[in-house]
Amino acid sequence: MAKNIADLFEHAVDAVPDNPAVKLGDEVATYADLERDANRLAHYLLAQGVTAGDHVAVYAKNSIEHVVAVLAVVKIRAVNINVNYRYVEGELNYLFDNADVVALIHERTYAPLVAATAPNHPRLKTFVVLPDAESSDGEPDRDADIASYGGVTYAEAIEGRSDARDFGERSADDLHIIYTGGTTGFPKGVMWRHEDFWRVLGGGIDFYTGVPLEEHDQAQQATEPRLVTFPMSPLMHGGAQASLLMHLFAGHLTVLEPRFDPQRVWEVVERDKVQMLFMTGDAMARPLIEEYESRLGSDRPYDASSLFVISSSAAIFSPQVKRRWMAAFPDGIFTDSVGASETGFQGMGMQDKDNISSDGPVIGLGPNSVVLDDDNRPMDLTTNVGKVGRLGRGGSVPMGYYKDPVKSAQTFLEVDGERYSVPGDFARIEEDGRVTLLGRGSNCINTGGEKVYPEEVEMAIKSHPGVYDCLVVGLPDDTYGQTVAAVVQAREGHDVGLDDLRAFLRTSLSGYKLPRLLTLVPEIPRNATGKAQYPKAKELALAATATGTAATATGTAAAGTSQGARA
Repeated sequence: MAKNIADLFEHAVDAVPDNPAVKLGDEVATYADLERDANRLAHYLLAQGVTAGDHVAVYAKNSIEHVVAVLAVVKIRAVNINVNYRYVEGELNYLFDNADVVALIHERTYAPLVAATAPNHPRLKTFVVLPDAESSDGEPDRDADIASYGGVTYAEAIEGRSDARDFGERSADDLHIIYTGGTTGFPKGVMWRHEDFWRVLGGGIDFYTGVPLEEHDQAQQATEPRLVTFPMSPLMHGGAQASLLMHLFAGHLTVLEPRFDPQRVWEVVERDKVQMLFMTGDAMARPLIEEYESRLGSDRPYDASSLFVISSSAAIFSPQVKRRWMAAFPDGIFTDSVGASETGFQGMGMQDKDNISSDGPVIGLGPNSVVLDDDNRPMDLTTNVGKVGRLGRGGSVPMGYYKDPVKSAQTFLEVDGERYSVPGDFARIEEDGRVTLLGRGSNCINTGGEKVYPEEVEMAIKSHPGVYDCLVVGLPDDTYGQTVAAVVQAREGHDVGLDDLRAFLRTSLSGYKLPRLLTLVPEIPRNATGKAQYPKAKELALAATATGTAATATGTAAAGTSQGARA
């Protein structure tokens, strides 16, 4: 069999056609509903000349139609291209050109940007317009012109189209591309074979035992009682997309929301009896637990008794926030998952309230995951405890970055005949074959010959009672090469001074890791999933330093400012 994303979904459809598959608000789509509408949209795309191997972009917030669009693309062996809905005109032009997009399925609210960019891309000729995921002024669709670039509505596209599954045989070698978030430059398209994507991102390997699954295993499980899962990140990102597909393959119900709102999340958990919650570190975990706690003493606390698995990935889930969650859900199962668009799942750590790491997520490595030394050789985990290396993954790895052989060669390495994906995350080897994730090497700060991993410093800073959120970056320094700079969002009603912060950190960090510059900002720059935007944080720190509004380690600040003032 093909071990293809479309086939794996269709196996679940055949096993449990009447089971609910996706829910948003009061709207529920069964597996048969998704199959019918995806087949109709797939036939429309074929009628427009879209063929196997063509690139089709999906540009929308979370919705049932977004799910249908992704499935329709893979059904005809076209290549799905995820689009960040926060992109501005220049970024969209870059992506449409870099990805060689021939068809675009987009939410109506983005029609003005599509109208502005479409004429720049002659190969982009097909446009399907989805209804808005969120209403505007009470109207379900914004009154945006789509005729100027030949757009047709989703309803028009599927009306009268065949719902037959008659697309022919597919291949495990079909291509699936995930464009990275672009937190450190322009996004890059990670090229996955369908089977490899399934193995490491779609549940094709048992994450606990490392045993590979057979093609129909997940669909056979779908006939058993299934779970209600709630991935809160946008489907435009690889992690949420992978979570959705993995749960579709196995017959689970996935609950979606078009945007992250803490109050709404708890209302959905209560209403739909959500059992598994997936979030992106503190950016989601902190406002969620604060909203939950705010209702505990009221006459209407949230009922989250159904929730028993809380999983975080892609960003720091700090110790102090974890403790609050564990206090609120003492019987819950908490996990830190580690992976990347370039590697898929690399490892998972089960969290215990009595053993919470203050350095970073502590995980057990998953199948084919390794720690490489400076010579790119896999390190023995039993004899190298305490050593730091780059985290990598062998086995099922991507083919490379689309149209970027240089960066592909830097990330996808061959060692003794084995290909490894090594995107640049550093890890420290611990006892019992576990590792502590230290962070992306490109963000590592070299100060006076010492390496400082920003995530470690951020974890410590976030435990300060006056700090709501923070990022740590390296700035140029004449003496040390680089100096540690903290960009901090203070809690409402709190002042955070650099001297006080450094004194607070001395019990948990070595002196060279302490921030020597402090920039206070109204909000920490993060993308829609909560991932850190380090380049933007560095811009803020540099600007504050240039204008004299950053506090320095001498205990003084620029004239006219105070160490507790916001930049």
